[in-house]
Amino acid sequence: MDRLSSRLVDANNPRSLSYRARKRRWLKFAETFPDVADMRVLDLGGTPDYWRNAPSRPGHLTLVNMVPATAVAGEVVVLGDACAPPSAVMSQRYDLVVSNSLIEHVGGHSRRQQLADVISRIGDSYWVQTPYRYFPIEPHWMFPGLQFLPFEARVRATQLWKIGNMQTADRQTAIDNVAEVELLGMTQMRDYFPDGDIWTERAAGLVKSMVSIRFGGHWFVQKSPSTTPGTD
Repeated sequence: MDRLSSRLVDANNPRSLSYRARKRRWLKFAETFPDVADMRVLDLGGTPDYWRNAPSRPGHLTLVNMVPATAVAGEVVVLGDACAPPSAVMSQRYDLVVSNSLIEHVGGHSRRQQLADVISRIGDSYWVQTPYRYFPIEPHWMFPGLQFLPFEARVRATQLWKIGNMQTADRQTAIDNVAEVELLGMTQMRDYFPDGDIWTERAAGLVKSMVSIRFGGHWFVQKSPSTTPGTD
């Protein structure tokens, strides 16, 4: 990753925009779920690295991902599809299900609905975050308006644009990268998670990402987070 990309999208670089945005989101998460240290948490699509910067770690954390990872104490890493987790995961009940920047990658409406159904069914509460489609800069490529371009133009940009984390000179990989990402609008997010409230993260006054939040179980006696109606 070049220096400019590192300053923009490297989540492990404390100076990057991505790192600072994630830190602000962690603060909101901690405010929203102050008892997370006592919870059984399921992270669909997450990694142990993601939780290193958490202000408070869950008492028990299960992560489901298609990429192998090494767990630390208090974690269980399960190799599997977040849209159809293994029975060892689905047979459990979790206080909170977390999914960060996954739903836009799973592949089409039916797969997104499948993921949403798993999240709603298996957890008492959930936190589901995804970038907002109508923010002017596409977050994976850091390319202004790329999400609105024709498919071929996005493929060419993937081969030529050096910023972001999707760049590749290989055409087939570029095609796969473009086909994989489909950003969501607020109407879609509300449809997938009708019993959640949407909190919006902003940059320069514009909605940058959305988090659908549901409170459930015996943990929460509090107001729902502030919401934004959205008109997309």
